[in-house]
Amino acid sequence: MDYQNMCPGSAANALAAAAGPVLFSGKTAAPRPGLCPFSAGRTLQQDRLGTLRPPWGYPAASLPETRPIRMTVRFSQPQKPASPTTKPRSFASFRAIAALMLREMSTTYGRTPGGYIWAILEPVAGIAILTFTFSFLFHSPAIGTSFELFYATGLLPFLMATTLTNKIGNSLLFSKPLLAYPAVTFVDAIVARFLVNFATELLVFYIVMTGIIVFYDTRAMLDIAKVAEAIALAALFGLSLGTLNAFLFMRFHLWHVAWALISRPLFMISGVFFIFNSLPPMLRDYLWFNPYIHIVGIMRSGFYPTYDATYASPLYVVLVSLALGVSGLLLLRKDVKRLLFER
Repeated sequence: MDYQNMCPGSAANALAAAAGPVLFSGKTAAPRPGLCPFSAGRTLQQDRLGTLRPPWGYPAASLPETRPIRMTVRFSQPQKPASPTTKPRSFASFRAIAALMLREMSTTYGRTPGGYIWAILEPVAGIAILTFTFSFLFHSPAIGTSFELFYATGLLPFLMATTLTNKIGNSLLFSKPLLAYPAVTFVDAIVARFLVNFATELLVFYIVMTGIIVFYDTRAMLDIAKVAEAIALAALFGLSLGTLNAFLFMRFHLWHVAWALISRPLFMISGVFFIFNSLPPMLRDYLWFNPYIHIVGIMRSGFYPTYDATYASPLYVVLVSLALGVSGLLLLRKDVKRLLFER
């Protein structure tokens, strides 16, 4: 369909008028007779011969014919701005761990008269009892000349590992009210309790050992690398076994009683008051699989250069620790919410 008219306006409007009907989204908008569809209702002029002409005098038929123009108008919905409340917090885990550490220190040591003094008195009392008891039975310890140093090198790493195991094993039950918040995860609870108690045990180890070396004639020759290796292995093993116990304590309620029965004899078979090389060969073959034997042996080799600790294998302790720790994390990741809040 050709218009025999033109609208007043620009050349672009003239071409659009000569193109015919305009399609908006597939619908034809036909012009009203006698009106220009592009000029808001301005009337076309007619000469004496009946030819419609625009007001400026040019015939509409003189323009070239073009194809109809199809125009599609699409309106996109405006996107909603991101809510400021949905923005994740920076360092959320570090904040949660710091808060849990403060809670651990205030509840465990802050409410007890004496506070951290009891953490120091426990190993000191144990060493004093062992020294007093065995000094009447033996003239000298199995290694060196100081009963205090000999029992300290066995008792302190053993207490470090067992304390971390027990504390981390109860970490999820201890922090159960806070784990209901999405920002706090079970890993935060384990890491926070490990850091607090490891720092405490490390401080106790330093204070006790420094006091023994200063006030007693130990004649010890320190190997800092060996001592640090033993401390790291004790911390790793305590963390790993405690992580697995955290699952077992929630999954099996009787495991609390079973673990208490299992852990008590460990003091007798972990080399605290004897040396591994003095045992019969058959007994050594069985006790070698006890990780505490390796930790205590490495610790004593750091204070006694002549002590033969070739039986101690750091790799064995690391592998056992990784197996226990990974197993505990996988089990907790699968069932921790159900065990805490659905049982």
